[in-house]
Amino acid sequence: MAHGQKIVVVGGGYVGMYTALRLQKKLRRGEADITVVDPQSHMTYQPFLPEAAAGSIEPRHVVVPLHKVLRGCHVLTGRVSAISDAERKVTVETAAGHTTSLDYDVLVVAPGSVARTLPVPGLPEQGIAFKNVGEAIYLRNHVLSRLDAAATTDDPELRRRLLTFMVVGGGYAGVEALAELADMARYATKYYESIDAEDLRWVLVEAMNRIMPEVGPKMGAYTVGRLIDAGIEVLLETRVESMVGGHVVLSDGTEFDADTIVWTAGVKPNPMLEQTDLPLGPRGHVLCTADLAVEGRPGVFSAGDCASVPDLSKDDPEARTSPSAQHAVRQAKVLADNIVAHLRGGETKPYKHSYAGSVASLGLYKGVAQIYGVKLRGFPAWFMHRTYHVSRMPTWNRRFRIVMDWTTALLMGREVVALGQIHEPKAEFSRIASPKPVAPAAPVAGTDAGEPVRKSA
Repeated sequence: MAHGQKIVVVGGGYVGMYTALRLQKKLRRGEADITVVDPQSHMTYQPFLPEAAAGSIEPRHVVVPLHKVLRGCHVLTGRVSAISDAERKVTVETAAGHTTSLDYDVLVVAPGSVARTLPVPGLPEQGIAFKNVGEAIYLRNHVLSRLDAAATTDDPELRRRLLTFMVVGGGYAGVEALAELADMARYATKYYESIDAEDLRWVLVEAMNRIMPEVGPKMGAYTVGRLIDAGIEVLLETRVESMVGGHVVLSDGTEFDADTIVWTAGVKPNPMLEQTDLPLGPRGHVLCTADLAVEGRPGVFSAGDCASVPDLSKDDPEARTSPSAQHAVRQAKVLADNIVAHLRGGETKPYKHSYAGSVASLGLYKGVAQIYGVKLRGFPAWFMHRTYHVSRMPTWNRRFRIVMDWTTALLMGREVVALGQIHEPKAEFSRIASPKPVAPAAPVAGTDAGEPVRKSA
């Protein structure tokens, strides 16, 4: 690729990948040199993580390889540790363990968000996040392995603990993960002689007085009803006080043991932003103008979960766009066009998009949706959820593979096998290759030590 203006894109998620994808199509050869930096060499389409965890979609099909789709860009696998706009430099810790610096003329800051944690005792040891495909695979294997373990014990307390699953957070991620995993676990119980679907206990804990506020109060209440119909306990206005050793203590005084605790209690901007000289808001977001430029920093742009972008679709001047895939994908298009305009001396355009609505899956053939004021529930909403998200999935390659996964699951059922070995692939080989020394056997009574015992004729 010929060298021109240096564009560095920090982050290969929704904003980073879609921005780079559009830039490589719109820029002329030699007009710019684009480098995308991300700790992973793929982009994860997060709305499909619940179905990947539940076995409806092959996990590899919900990620998009950056090297494959960004052929007009340099893809650097590494973690950005600092940004100095004063020096126009980005510091990167590469996958090989080296530290390098990248100069830039134009910078796109899109490292996304991370799980928002709270100082709950036991959370670091017991909590399982649900932000990437690795966590989705782990959670699937973990849930199924709890069924395997419960089927091998007669201890009622241990069995109850193994079959108790708690999800903290009633947003989209929490509700969809809960619904899909509960569906999968119920489906799996028919293959266990000693476990019935009624033996499973699923608990949703939400600190607010409703779940999924994006779909409105009525649809939120409908969702709670469908979860309860599925045998899921929904605890609103409730907080987790402690989970030390898997012993859960809730703010309403409820206590129980759980071997599976999924933490989906919101997100926060990537803490890497604290190691930059960019202007940040009170919650750590990069402060942007309506055209997605960083305030007071020429040639620096930002969007997505990590950015504070004015919401021009609302009358409130303090309103900011919500951290959703819907905004991120649309912001990336405007962002790329504004970078092209910036490079060519043109006029940038503001980002304005009225929130179209929300769709959510509540398990197989169940869902809720509110699109442009129209409310749907049940199968139509579930079908719309799948149709919308497969249309948003980058590349026809991935769309085709996902549809084939759905078709296979429809015809042949879910796969309900736990592949726990992938989390410790060397454990068995290490056990064989480095056996523990065996203590010498004690001499048999009536014989001298070291003298072989002879069988009588």
